[in-house]
Amino acid sequence: MGEVWASLELNGWSIAGIVATLLVTWLLASIARKGVRAALQRVPNLGVGVRRLADRIVVYGIWLLGIGISLTFLGASVQPVLAIALIVGVVLVLVLRGIADNFAASVVLQTRHPVAIGDEIESGGFVGTVTELNGRAVVILTVDGRIVHVPNTQVLGEPLVNNSAHGARRSEVEVRVEVGGATVDGADEVRALVVEAMNGAEGVHRRETVQLRPITLAADRAVYRVRFWHHPLHGIAVTDAVVDAVSSALAARGITAVVTSDLPSAPLTPSLEI
Repeated sequence: MGEVWASLELNGWSIAGIVATLLVTWLLASIARKGVRAALQRVPNLGVGVRRLADRIVVYGIWLLGIGISLTFLGASVQPVLAIALIVGVVLVLVLRGIADNFAASVVLQTRHPVAIGDEIESGGFVGTVTELNGRAVVILTVDGRIVHVPNTQVLGEPLVNNSAHGARRSEVEVRVEVGGATVDGADEVRALVVEAMNGAEGVHRRETVQLRPITLAADRAVYRVRFWHHPLHGIAVTDAVVDAVSSALAARGITAVVTSDLPSAPLTPSLEI
């Protein structure tokens, strides 16, 4: 740095050259900003934050180049100037590496549309509704009210589950019926009663059929796993309505049963011996 400052020569021509260079730099930066914005306008659904970050990177790069050229009018040695520019460039690359990676990932996310604002997604161990897509992260609101900023590179690089893409989501409950206490004749009638009550629950979709699958059939009890479809964002409310509807229907017919959405984990099975 000392060698650079020692080699500077300030005179009228150098000042004129600097002024002219800075004016040209300002003009090129303005043109580049407009060009980048016009080009990014053609990219559908690209967020405002992403556009601003792109034109700032271009403008800052032009100004850095213009300032470097201006120093040469002061008689600065070329080699120290190049060394300073190289150091600054390396520092900028290291500092902006994460920003650039997230920016590139945001462009991919907002052009290929794997997620959109309002979707419920699972990413990075978090589940929530997408509230914002910006140049750094996908912002989601979890069901317990937390705001989570998941980096774009993480969303793009790791498995991403979009619960809203299909337009409906499947949930299930388990119905455990005491067969000896039933007043309904036959297991088929019990199943029909469960399906009818579930179809009448608020929020259960009719276009997808309710699926009832027997898990355990014994002399004293029967266990059924019942699957139903609902709006992607209404899983908890619809499941509560299903549990209430099925429990009330079975109780009204004098059937002792337990209806739960807290499904037990699968039992451990011994490995096969060869």
